[in-house]
Amino acid sequence: MKTIKHFLIALMSITAFTACEKDGDLITLSGLEQSELMATESAVVLSQETSAEHALSLAWTTSTLTVSDPGMSAPNILSTTLQVSATADFSGTVQESVEANLSHTYTGAQLNTVAKNLGATPDVATPIYFRLEASVGDNMEPVYSNVVTVNITTYEIDMSIGFILNSDQEATGATLYSADSDGQYVGFMGATAWYNFFLKEGDGTIWGNDAVTGTAFVASSDDASWNCWFPGQGGCYYVDFNTNAQNWSALWIPTLTVSGDISGELTFDRPNVKWTLPFTATSTSVTIQISGTGKQYNNATGTDDAAAVDTPVAFAQNGSNMELVSSAADITVTVPEAGDYTLTIDLSDPTAWTVEATTGSEEPVVVNPYIYLPGVDDGTSGNWTFDNALALYDEDNLAYAGVVNVNSLWGYTINIEKDNWGDKYTLASGDGTSGTLVYQGSDNIPAPTAGLYLIDVSLSGLTYNLTAVGNEIWVVGLDDQWTFDMPLTATGTAGEYSGQITFAGASPWGFQIHLDSSWAHYFGGSAGSLYYKGSNITDDASLTAGTYTMTVNLITGTYSITQ
Repeated sequence: MKTIKHFLIALMSITAFTACEKDGDLITLSGLEQSELMATESAVVLSQETSAEHALSLAWTTSTLTVSDPGMSAPNILSTTLQVSATADFSGTVQESVEANLSHTYTGAQLNTVAKNLGATPDVATPIYFRLEASVGDNMEPVYSNVVTVNITTYEIDMSIGFILNSDQEATGATLYSADSDGQYVGFMGATAWYNFFLKEGDGTIWGNDAVTGTAFVASSDDASWNCWFPGQGGCYYVDFNTNAQNWSALWIPTLTVSGDISGELTFDRPNVKWTLPFTATSTSVTIQISGTGKQYNNATGTDDAAAVDTPVAFAQNGSNMELVSSAADITVTVPEAGDYTLTIDLSDPTAWTVEATTGSEEPVVVNPYIYLPGVDDGTSGNWTFDNALALYDEDNLAYAGVVNVNSLWGYTINIEKDNWGDKYTLASGDGTSGTLVYQGSDNIPAPTAGLYLIDVSLSGLTYNLTAVGNEIWVVGLDDQWTFDMPLTATGTAGEYSGQITFAGASPWGFQIHLDSSWAHYFGGSAGSLYYKGSNITDDASLTAGTYTMTVNLITGTYSITQ
């Protein structure tokens, strides 16, 4: 990319006159000159793959306004507008943007949209013209810069695909489909509980949750929008994201059942967005029906499980694919011969939902909800047991966490199944507070000084981290006050904390239990159970305003609120 090395200083100027009543003097404002506009490229070839990268930069000089009276300062009334057109004389459609700086940079997606809106034909180099308009008032003729021509080859903007981005607005590979390219995108997603995401359209527009109202399932393309979030139930969701109506909905499908020539309950493979069922075929043609009952969440229900609407879910055959219907219809699956097969309902491609039978009987990998820590408290219990467990809180990263009263004589291991001594993770490197793991190594994980710790383990990242838990923890968020001024104090029971909480009314966001003031270690929860980094506790919405005693046990993951 060429570097802008210098700018030519133009000679053209214009003078504005204003009357001054003092002593009858005439004070003049001058210095409005033609800007020199330069571009880093004379030709740009755009592509979907590089749409997020910088494609073109423009830079320019600006006028310095002065007044004839040295005792006065020039007013800040200069307005600079960048104009873009498909015609050299700017007689056709002109796109404008008011500029506060001396440069403007386009990403590939932004430049592609500009050229597309000016009538550029995809995959054909099209001259696009840029110039600056400068003015110091509505009643004065503006001054224009030189015209810069850039030949831009655009790519076809496919508005039929909505790309799912993670909370950092990075591509996930998941997509939704708009059959009519009309802004309504649908499809199935395998989501973990409270999964956060954005949706990106083909023209580069990114949709998140409305940050003004903060209402779940209300969409916004504003730069300040939050990420959208799923309800607290992980699994299979049918998503309908409507950018025109500026809302979306999520139909959670906890189970799907197969009936007909074969019967059984399908198992959901969340990472691959597939449902599977092993079966034995007695003929080469199998007729089945697929149905279930889902829970519909939308902007009326929010993420409230009790408000979610029961909704029938079923499939019917549509050529070689399937379609979503309200009442199950016959679907025919062929196999080459009698034998053992796995029925696979593949919902990962929103343009084609398929069902097929593959040879053999194969179950999807099941993620364990807990991992176990034999040896972590043998100094107290006297034995290596599976009594201490960490709960899954991030399935994508196989991350587990929990608070444990550590008192270990010989270190400990991390075992993936209760009473299974062989399948374990051990020390690769590190010490009592953090380190890395290896599968079935020979060295135990060293334990820190005896005490209460939050243990956070990522089996996909092969890491462990321990954070000491002190004699106080904090209730944060009551009355929508996100400060650390409502402590709970350790009792004589390991892992238990208690104290008074006071609130005047329900917080709009609920509240959390924080282990320290770092904001990194907190618990949410519901119905008396705590969940590491889970959804906020909302008991204050069902209780009368006042003072209560709250008791929390971080080891058992429970809490109670009593008056």
